[in-house]
Amino acid sequence: MRIKSMEFLISAVKPLQYPEEPLPEIAFAGRSNVGKSSMINMLLNRRNFARTSSTPGKTQTINFYEIDNAFRFVDLPGYGYARVSKTQHESWGKILNTYLNKRENLLEVIQLVDIRHKPSAQDKEMYNWILEAGYNGIIIATKADKMSKGQIQKQLGVIRKELGAKDRIIIPISTLSKLNKYEVWDLFNGIFEANDYDIHLERQNDSK
Repeated sequence: MRIKSMEFLISAVKPLQYPEEPLPEIAFAGRSNVGKSSMINMLLNRRNFARTSSTPGKTQTINFYEIDNAFRFVDLPGYGYARVSKTQHESWGKILNTYLNKRENLLEVIQLVDIRHKPSAQDKEMYNWILEAGYNGIIIATKADKMSKGQIQKQLGVIRKELGAKDRIIIPISTLSKLNKYEVWDLFNGIFEANDYDIHLERQNDSK
């Protein structure tokens, strides 16, 4: 199928606000400014579809985006910004824990990390949280355009070691050069197929 429609549904903080129709969902977790919204925009060939915040750490909600009335992308609250309070961090933790453990139509949670840096303590905490919730520990390493091919391979090794992700899928991407854009779509197609959903995304023509 080719994507024909997309819609921002709601920013939610509790289950009563989640979309009721149980379409399959793929969620993205990561630090503030790791590039979750930019990745969603790249995948959907839109510049400003997914919401971004000018203030790192400000987004404290779960944002639901519906694609072709067939599935949803879910942008989880960013974490790791130093200026937010301890109370805010605790609030985000509760929001994430509720969604990860109680959302029955959630197929997979993808961890995004900045390829330029060694994963932080909070990256590791989030990654372990994802594994403990029963998901596969798939990693997307953003901002790969900032590095040479040799540096990319070196940093992927660092990320694997730091997260304990030796046998996990890890894909480097760039939202600027669109590196591995279609490898990510192939990954999502595999997730849908593994969960018995008749959803297969064709390659979308890039916007001019």
